[in-house]
Amino acid sequence: METLATVKKILGKPYKDLEFLLECFREILIDGGEPALAEVIPWINDQEKTQLVEFTDKHLQVYSIAFQLLNMVEVNGAVQNRRSVENNKSMAAVNGLWAQNLKMLKDMGIPEKKIAEYLPHVKVEPVLTAHPTEAKRATVLEHHRMLYLLLVQRENKMFTRIEHEEIRREIKLVIERLWRTGEIYIEKPDVASELRNIMHYLVNVFPEVIKITDRRLAQAWEEQGFDPKLIENANSMPKISFGDWVGGDRDGHPLVTDTVTRETLASFRLNAFINIRRHLIGLVKKLSFSLHYNYADFDLRKRIDEIIEELGPSGQKAYSRNEGEVFRQFVNLMIAKLPLDTRKEHAVELIEDETTYKYSEELLNDLNILQSSLFKYGATTLGNTDVNEVIRIVQTFGFHLAKVDIRQNSSFHDKAMSQLMNAASMNGQLYLEWKEHQRINYINTELSSNRPFTHSKTKLDENAAAVVSCYNVLTEHIDKYGPEAIGSLIVSMTRSLSDLLTVYLLAREGGLTFHTEEGVVCKLPVVPLFETIEDLRNSPEILDEFLSHPCTKRSLEYQKMVNKDLKPVQQVMIGYSDSNKDGGILASQWNLYKAQQELAEIGEKHGVHIRFFHGKGGTISRGSGPTHWFLRALPHSTINGDVRLTEQGETIAQKYANKINASYNMEMLVAGAAGVSIAHKFTKKEDHPFEAILDELAQESKKHYTKLIEHEYFIKFYSEATPIDAIESTKIGSRPSRRSGKRTLADLRAIPWVFSWSQSRFNMASWYGLGSTLEKFMKDKPDDFARFKEATNYDPFIRYVLTNVDTSLMATNEEIMKAYASLVEDEEVRTTVLNLFLKELKKTRKMLDLILEKPFKERRVNHYYSSTLRENAMFNLHLFQVEMLKRWREFKASGNIAEAEKANLNLLLSVNAIAGAMRNTG
Repeated sequence: METLATVKKILGKPYKDLEFLLECFREILIDGGEPALAEVIPWINDQEKTQLVEFTDKHLQVYSIAFQLLNMVEVNGAVQNRRSVENNKSMAAVNGLWAQNLKMLKDMGIPEKKIAEYLPHVKVEPVLTAHPTEAKRATVLEHHRMLYLLLVQRENKMFTRIEHEEIRREIKLVIERLWRTGEIYIEKPDVASELRNIMHYLVNVFPEVIKITDRRLAQAWEEQGFDPKLIENANSMPKISFGDWVGGDRDGHPLVTDTVTRETLASFRLNAFINIRRHLIGLVKKLSFSLHYNYADFDLRKRIDEIIEELGPSGQKAYSRNEGEVFRQFVNLMIAKLPLDTRKEHAVELIEDETTYKYSEELLNDLNILQSSLFKYGATTLGNTDVNEVIRIVQTFGFHLAKVDIRQNSSFHDKAMSQLMNAASMNGQLYLEWKEHQRINYINTELSSNRPFTHSKTKLDENAAAVVSCYNVLTEHIDKYGPEAIGSLIVSMTRSLSDLLTVYLLAREGGLTFHTEEGVVCKLPVVPLFETIEDLRNSPEILDEFLSHPCTKRSLEYQKMVNKDLKPVQQVMIGYSDSNKDGGILASQWNLYKAQQELAEIGEKHGVHIRFFHGKGGTISRGSGPTHWFLRALPHSTINGDVRLTEQGETIAQKYANKINASYNMEMLVAGAAGVSIAHKFTKKEDHPFEAILDELAQESKKHYTKLIEHEYFIKFYSEATPIDAIESTKIGSRPSRRSGKRTLADLRAIPWVFSWSQSRFNMASWYGLGSTLEKFMKDKPDDFARFKEATNYDPFIRYVLTNVDTSLMATNEEIMKAYASLVEDEEVRTTVLNLFLKELKKTRKMLDLILEKPFKERRVNHYYSSTLRENAMFNLHLFQVEMLKRWREFKASGNIAEAEKANLNLLLSVNAIAGAMRNTG
């Protein structure tokens, strides 16, 4: 193991920043009368890693805060490094961002006009979710944001010694607040608190990020020598929007009711207007140009007169401000037309009537009139900057802020369908018993009319009532405001055509369909979610049948018209988590790759654009990895300028908690989607050159993985050698860890599955089975193996997968694995399964080193030394958690509830501390 002095030297400035923050922390503890705790702060005190300390809750919090500070200085170090590279070399020298992607396209010989022509067709939509992967409270995250800003201020060389002392004082205050703030949820958070956290990003972070991302594109464009006029208008930019699952996703989540969804939609609408109002007020301040109404162009004067007449006295009052500054007066009128009740200059609630804006297109039209008038006035540059920024905000967030998806499990829908039939005096049990063709025949017969099964007064059983009441809320919102605020109806665990068609009947019951001469049409998209490997393999056939169905064809045409798309769009969601839990890392990644290829071809066959929705998580085994490499590793012609993907749990805070890092991650996503999509337009689509080999490797690795999880001792080992039982008792998120509450591996969500393996440092889902597979491949087919090894240097998919496995292996620790395995009471179970893990881990490490040639220490220098630094401090945390697990289980078994609860609190603190140290949960 490297010495601390070596680690300090290699890591450089981030380590110096860490020492600075930890010394501040030490002073806080000493001043607060806790000198003994100050002596256990890692890295700045001498400590033997093998010494097991009887930790208290305060010891755990010291460690937890230390790791949080380490994470923060590393993020800041990465930001400063990127700035240095751009400053000393070029913008294009930083991997994955706009400049590099534009340079790549330029080097391919693609004309700048062609690039500019395609940019506005790029659509990117991150979808914010609240799966139980965020172990930190929102209050703690807020303190982190403030601390990061102060850390950045220390970089300013212009500040005086006195100013730097003041920054240090403020840093100490924030760290003390962190120290005195409870880090874990004592009570499980409700959906409302999760929504408040999501709202922070949508209202306070992302609007600023959009501006920075757009500006970065303009700067990179000019650096490549391209004509800036080609992208100076807001409509020339890629389209960015946001989706949301909080308050809409009800898959196994009983707390998400129709009331919660209604309140979510209302809250989003209110905050969308608050966001817009803030930017319009900013625009008023900027447009301080002396121009009287009489000298303004005709279109502007005409629209001013119309709004004053529409608003009456309130319009006249708004117009009377800023006399002689007509542009300001016009923006004042726009503000007055926003449906907001303001008190003391703060918007507090919606007050919508016939005089206020109802649809975002109305405001966009007025902003376009303003921009055109500024051009005629001669303020072209200001029109293309100040007004463009507000147009982009309205285009991005609309009057809805984010599209709320409605997700539910196919088995839940089946029960709802059965209950609806019962309520209509039919035998609903038949629906549950029918074979697929019988269900299809029945659904087709029913879809011949728009007649619902029941009427509004009919009392429905639980599942049917939940679905219909939810759909009623959606219908009510769409009838009032249009479909812009709703994403789609996502069917998790889609396994057949009937799983999708059933939703049409449920939608009919909730008023989401209407009848035409051709037949029934659904107002909202119905989206399959293919999760397991078997489902991914069956997905092309299911999608082919679904796109062939008359109701789907009619609905897609209707949605195309409403959304003003060039061709019909069918969204398809693919799950990275369950496919990995099902078959291991390589089988999951390759089956996802193949499914996307085949699903895109099905779309081409039907003349439908397939919008892939990537259900990715925060860990390697759940689809995480560098965004630019992820995008480059996707199959040719499957992005097509259209990317939707989940941002889950702790990844939201990691990526977007501070503005600069948030802008970097957003730029990487948008620039990567644009670069790959445009490049695919000018290159030939071909099958993967290693398709046959990857088929074999995926099948072989799945065989090894499946053999492990189906081993007779595996479940017992898993339940005792990992803290899965403690994780299931945590208060991390509002969602239960199991879909239906059954105590089976199949019912366990992929998130706690990955979380538990991560805490115990096995990380098995992201490497198990690969070592044996590669070893056999090398022995059986040495020539193919040599070609495969060479491909890691140039093939995006192979490189992406193996690099991610490599990262996961660095986080896997045999010594700690053995410590957790000691919790398994049955010696035969313990030794049998642990030996399987250790043997496979040794093979996997050996094969990765052979294929990638250099040791991890040389391949990934910063990552290696960062991990080394963490390991020295984490050892005691793991040993403490092992001891607490043992005690907690013993206390529970003996019925000692008081001691069990005390041990459980310490367990939760250790889970939080280790999650922070590992930089991920599930």
